[in-house]
Amino acid sequence: MAKRGLGKGLGAFIDESSLITVESTEGVLKLKVNDIEPNRAQPRKNFDKEKLEALSASIKEHGIIQPIVVRKTESGYEIVAGERRWRAAKMAKISEIPAIVRDYSPQALTEVAMIENLQREDLNPIEEALGYRALMDDYDMTQEQISERLGKSRSSIANSLRLLSLEPEFQEYVISGKISEGHARCLLSLSGYTLREFLINRIIEQELSVRQTEQLAKSLSSVHTEKKEKEPDGVDIQIERIRKSIEDRLGTKVNIRHGAKKGKIEIEYYGNNDLDRLLALMKLN
Repeated sequence: MAKRGLGKGLGAFIDESSLITVESTEGVLKLKVNDIEPNRAQPRKNFDKEKLEALSASIKEHGIIQPIVVRKTESGYEIVAGERRWRAAKMAKISEIPAIVRDYSPQALTEVAMIENLQREDLNPIEEALGYRALMDDYDMTQEQISERLGKSRSSIANSLRLLSLEPEFQEYVISGKISEGHARCLLSLSGYTLREFLINRIIEQELSVRQTEQLAKSLSSVHTEKKEKEPDGVDIQIERIRKSIEDRLGTKVNIRHGAKKGKIEIEYYGNNDLDRLLALMKLN
């Protein structure tokens, strides 16, 4: 799935006057890998093992072409940019790594880590949203300010932040890549854990596209709204129990239209495979 790159570089995001260069930017040092630690402000939490192994193999053969950027700490050095290269170097059992040492303010450190990953398109949608949230919460930046500095629309940032309102277990599906950001936005259109859980199961089981997921979410939402608008009497409560029992048995949405002399049971299915599954449950195939 293609991701949108950023329209502006780091220079547009960070005021260079706030950065103090300890060593000349052209002065690349050789630092011991074990003297360097990861950046605690790093927004990226997941590193693809296969890609890391491929980078490690490349480093073994060709070395590290682009130095990492670090800042001095009491115990050694902390990574500002280049954690993937550092991890791959450790994996390749390389003892030293080329680095540029700079002194960044805490805010600049967070911003650089965030923007480096966004520019490289290394963050998954949840990590990206958490990065925006950190800039807003820790440094009082508004969505408009982030939008201006990143060259991204405010609406895209707002949509990204909305993903954080999903239940943590549903966020994990996005992090792992089992569903896309587009699928996750469809989940946001539904209220309540049960409906969202039902939809996410259908996305995975039926391998639904985002378009198909949008249509199903719209259908689920309208059915849910109709039920909420009805004020149940005693008969309706009994019918609802029957409907729920059938729904639980079949594992799909069921609607019952009950009348004094006749009624109708509607059973939803999503594709041929789902239809075959329902027919098998009802012993009709």
